Order: sequence, then C-alpha cells, then structure tokens
Amino acid sequence: MTTRVFPQTEIAVIWDFDKTLIPDYMQKPLFRHFDVDEALFWAEVKALPAFQKEHGLARVSPDTVYLNHILTYVREGPFAGLNNKLLRSFGAELEFYPGLPGFFPRVKQLVADSPVFAKHGITVEHYIISTGLREIILGSAIAEHADDVWACEFVEQVARPGFLTASEQQTLPEPELKDIGYVIDNTTKTRAVFEINKGANKHPDKIDVNARMEPEDRRIPFENMIYIADGPSDVPVFSVVTQYDGKTCAVFKPQSKDEFLQVRGLLEDGRVHAIGEADYREGTPTDLWITTSVEQIAGRIVREREEALGDRVGRAPRHILQEAKPEMRVVPPSEEPLKAASEATAGEADAEAGKGESA
Repeated sequence: MTTRVFPQTEIAVIWDFDKTLIPDYMQKPLFRHFDVDEALFWAEVKALPAFQKEHGLARVSPDTVYLNHILTYVREGPFAGLNNKLLRSFGAELEFYPGLPGFFPRVKQLVADSPVFAKHGITVEHYIISTGLREIILGSAIAEHADDVWACEFVEQVARPGFLTASEQQTLPEPELKDIGYVIDNTTKTRAVFEINKGANKHPDKIDVNARMEPEDRRIPFENMIYIADGPSDVPVFSVVTQYDGKTCAVFKPQSKDEFLQVRGLLEDGRVHAIGEADYREGTPTDLWITTSVEQIAGRIVREREEALGDRVGRAPRHILQEAKPEMRVVPPSEEPLKAASEATAGEADAEAGKGESA
C-alpha cells in the first residue's frame, strides 16, 4: 500500500507586500530615518541599469538593483551605520490597509471554527513573498501572523578568505550592511511558490525545490492556493497559480483610478480571477472573495477525502433477508356489491365510447 507523504489539508494564502498589504513602499521609514530624498533615490535606481550598461555590464536585474544602491549609500555615507537591527525597527512604523493584520488570524479561525473542516484537519497558512526587505517585514505587525516570509536579505558579517581554518573571525562591535545575502525578484517569486507547493520550506533538509515530486506527494497542491498581489510585476506568479488551478486576486488602492485600471487590465487579460480594493475589513468585497474562496477550497478537500474514504473502505457484510411473498387479499362479502357496481359502470363507459366511434 502506498503511503502519502502529506495529507494535503493545508490551504495557503500567499501575499505580496508593498501596495498589497500596505499602501506604499516599505522603505519609507528608512529614508525618513536618514533624512534622504526618497524620490531622488528611486530616480537613481531607475537610471542605474542604463548607467551600468554604459560601463560594460551586459545585463542588469531591474527588480533588485535597488539593493546594490542601498549598499552604495551605506559605503558612501548617507546610510552609514545601517544594519539589520535598524531595518527591523523600521517595520514597526508601517501602516497597513484597513482590516490588517487582524484579517490574517480571522481567516485561520474561520476554518478552525468549522467542525466539518476541523474533523479533516484542514488549516490555513499565510505566506508573504516580496521583493522588499525581509527584516522590515519581520519587524512589522503582520509578522507574527505569517507562517513564512520570502524577501531580500543583507549580510552584515562577511566570511573572509580562509575563514574555514581561521581560529576566529573579526566581529565588528557595530555591524553594518556589507553584502547581499538573498534575493527575490518578480520571477524568482515563483520559486518560493514551488517551495510552498512541495513543502521544501517546512522540510529544507529533506526536500529540494528542484527535486521531482508527483502531485499527490506535494504538501500544498496549487489548487489549495490563493495568491493576492497588486500589479503587473506579479504576473509570473499569477500565471503559475492560475495555470495549476489555484485562485488569484489583484488588489488596488481604494479610490485610485490608475491602480483600478491597472488591475482591471489583468482581469480582462485572464491573468487573475478577481480584483478588489485593498480593504480587508469584514464584509468588504475583497474580504468576502478571499474568505469564500478559502471555504470553497476547504469544502472541496472535505469532498475529496470523504469520496476517497468511501472508495477505500468496502461495504460491511450483511445478513441476507428472505424475500417476502405477495400477500393474498380476500375480498369480504360487504365489498362484492361495490366491486360489481364498479365493473358495471366501466362497461357502460366502454359502450358509450363505442357509440362515439361509430358516429
């Protein structure tokens, strides 16, 4: 008998971060802290690919070139002293869209409170996949409600040449960002989704995201996923989740016509299943779409498990009951006149019908 690796009773609600959970970009507190012109920084970032190509670079990753520019600001002085501890402290300054972070535990509780869903061990997990900075997200109010976070990370302590044999490494008393440790861009977001799908994030020592796994062996099937994000940069993930029968929703800033038109284009192109304002308060259209989608997925899991149970468990043997013989009815004398009258009436009706046909 084949043993399944995972019961596949988890539902993954996967989130982008900037302009999906918060109205703006998470780096705003960084610029405030160091009194740096935010608009100028992003203008420089936008111009960097062309600048680097002019200086000999063949290809530039536009999604993550801002990380290098942050490190340049650290080395050159505007961000002097910036470290991961400080980045995490900036997370406390982030303001979320209405309904957050309470929406995260509420969705989990929605499933936990259902006796039918609980009977089958169905649970909800929240994941954040962002091209932003992981330390800022981990310092925010949403972090405690997220089951895992994928985002970019910086290195403070650089491994110097010979570090494997050196007796000790020099540790700076006041660490500072030195290098890029981990990168998520708009395309590699799909890798994170496959890690969730296969369970590599839960079992990194046993499951490699590139390992071949049959669909029935994966921890969270794509049809158990919901992906929520804000725009065209999320098209790679929207496409993967939609292709494999997951659910997708694009959100926009309330009352923003430009953002509405942007996500409406995604809907018209078949990139997403739904669009809605980034308002997660109970009873709003986006709240209703996500929660009913979670319930639909949970209901399907229940049906599939109960059908599988019926297929695998045979019907119990039963005693064979002797077939009852037809009962003979004796017409009592008192019913004979009624029977005769009925037969006479029927004969008269047949005669009248015959006259009609002759005419």
